[in-house]
Amino acid sequence: MERFPEILFFPGFWVERGMAAEPSGFGAKVEYYRDQPPTIRHFMDDIREVDQLVQPNPLTDGLMPGILKQYREILPGLHERGLDIHIVAARGPMTLATYLMGVTDFLIALKTEPALTHRLMRITTRMVGEWIDAQAQNLPSVKGLFILDDIIGFLSEEDYLEFAHPYFQEIFSVPMTVKALHNDTPNPVSFRHIADLGVNIFNFTHLVPIPELRQMVGDSVVLMGNISPLDIMVNGGYQDVYDAAEGCIRENRDHPRFLLSAGGGVSMGTPESSIRAIIDAVSAAKGGST
Repeated sequence: MERFPEILFFPGFWVERGMAAEPSGFGAKVEYYRDQPPTIRHFMDDIREVDQLVQPNPLTDGLMPGILKQYREILPGLHERGLDIHIVAARGPMTLATYLMGVTDFLIALKTEPALTHRLMRITTRMVGEWIDAQAQNLPSVKGLFILDDIIGFLSEEDYLEFAHPYFQEIFSVPMTVKALHNDTPNPVSFRHIADLGVNIFNFTHLVPIPELRQMVGDSVVLMGNISPLDIMVNGGYQDVYDAAEGCIRENRDHPRFLLSAGGGVSMGTPESSIRAIIDAVSAAKGGST
């Protein structure tokens, strides 16, 4: 933050455990590495095992209590610096379901065992909601939530409306000011339903052009993107990033609800020059001020 005062960091201060926080509460095995976030090994081999799941308590189960403790320990130091934590984050209920039983098996179950799939989605939706609430209870200045779920981009529109939309509506029904969704798959079937979820910030993929997405999402949602996080921001040079940022600004055509960012999140290994290129492109577009 001191190095890049022009940048808005989103979601900001975030105790990140890869994909491990929520599934660890169910008893999923966590695997750690030296140079990347921890990963999860799924443990459900059949959707019929759903009735054996025990609903986790984020205050006592898995990695979640340790994460809450770390937030509590961090907070006083942030307050001393005039900073705070305003956004809490969680994996979405569909992503959580796939970390319990695997992506392929979950998608097959969605078609072959719809009733059991709904049962699993109710369990994971409750988990996500309680995890968001537990974080907010420990962070009194929270004003928003950030839900990350790419699995909704694996569905047909019919399946999205049945198995995803109502559960995401429930999660985003919380009384918070900022409600952000990350989904960096290019499948457009959910895009026209984003506003109906109650989402007001959408972090999307660089594979979807901004004008095309804007037509589907509508004018009420802030779009957050849309520079390729790996091919350009990590593997490209300063000028590549500058040109991409300039193109995003031009494509957006001064729409007020837009945050210039990576199309799907900033990757590990992104060099400082890429951040500087984005700052410079914004400054040039604004006539020298950021």
